[in-house]
Amino acid sequence: MSQATGYFTHQDCWRHEMGRGHPECPERLDAIQDRLLISGLDVALERREATAASMADMELAHGRMHLAALRGLSDGLRDDIAAGGPEHAQVDPDTSINVHSWDAILMAAGAAIDATDAVMAGELANAFCAVRPPGHHATRNQAMGFCFVNNVAVAAKYALERHGLKRVAIIDFDVHHGNGTEDIVAGDERILMCSFYQHPFYPACEHSTAANLVNVPVPAYTKGMEVRELIDMLWMPRLDAHRPEMIFISAGFDAHREDDMAQMGLVENDYAWMTQRIMEVAQRHAKGRIVSCLEGGYSLSALGRSVEAHLRVLAGV
Repeated sequence: MSQATGYFTHQDCWRHEMGRGHPECPERLDAIQDRLLISGLDVALERREATAASMADMELAHGRMHLAALRGLSDGLRDDIAAGGPEHAQVDPDTSINVHSWDAILMAAGAAIDATDAVMAGELANAFCAVRPPGHHATRNQAMGFCFVNNVAVAAKYALERHGLKRVAIIDFDVHHGNGTEDIVAGDERILMCSFYQHPFYPACEHSTAANLVNVPVPAYTKGMEVRELIDMLWMPRLDAHRPEMIFISAGFDAHREDDMAQMGLVENDYAWMTQRIMEVAQRHAKGRIVSCLEGGYSLSALGRSVEAHLRVLAGV
C-alpha cells in the first residue's frame, strides 16, 4: 500500500478561460504550482497527468443531453471564430465556454476518476486534483457558477458503480453552497454529503432537506474557530455513523479571509485542521482513501498557501 499523495492535473485545464478579468482564471493553477515549488512541497507529491473522462462515466452524474450541449457549444466556437464571431459562448451571467473548454471539462472529470482508480488500487494513499473548471455548482442538467461537470459527484458515483463501494462521503468546504452536488446526490443513501457555506449567498436556491445531507449554513464574517466547533458537533458524528469507504473533498478555498469573493474569515491553519479531521475519519473507516478536487479560491496568494496547507496534511509532511 503506497503512502504517496498524488497530484493530478493536465495542461488542458489551463486552456479553458472565460474572458479577461474573470476570477476563475488559468492563473489559479499557476499560483498553486508556484507555491508548491517555492515551499518545496512539490517533491513530496507524485505528479500524474490526467486522462479524459469517458461520456459513460460522466453520465453517472449528468444527463446525456447536458453533456452533448456543452460539447456542442465548445466545438461550435471554432466555426464562429473562423467567421469573425465571438470567442466565448455564454452559459449564464458568470459562466462561459471557449473553444478549449470541452477538453478541459474532460480532463477535470478525468483527473477525479484517475485519482479514484489510483487510490482504490493502493498506488496512492490519497490524491489532490489541481483542475479547472471547478464542478460543485453543476447540477445533473445545468451548468452554472463557473461549473459545467461536477467532478466530485462523478468520482463519487464512479467509486460506487465501478468499484463496488457501498458507502462514500463528500465533504464540501467551499464558501458557496454545493447546490449542484446536492442536486445529484440528494436522497442517495450511499452518499453522505457534509458542507458548510456562507448564507445567504450565491447560489440563492432552496436547500434540500434529504436525510443524507448535512448542510451547515453560516453567516458572513464567521471565523475559523466557529467553523471548527460546528464541524466537530455536526459533521463528525454523522461521518462516523455513515462509515464511508472513501471520502471525496470539494476543496474550495474562498472562505479565506483574504478572498474578496466572499466574507468569511478562515486562514491556512483552518484548512489544515479540517484536512486532519477528514483524514482521521478516512483512517477509521476508509483505509485512508481520500480524493480531493479543487473548487473555488480566487485570491491567488491565499489560494496557493491554503492548498499547500491542505496538501501538507494529506502528504504527512
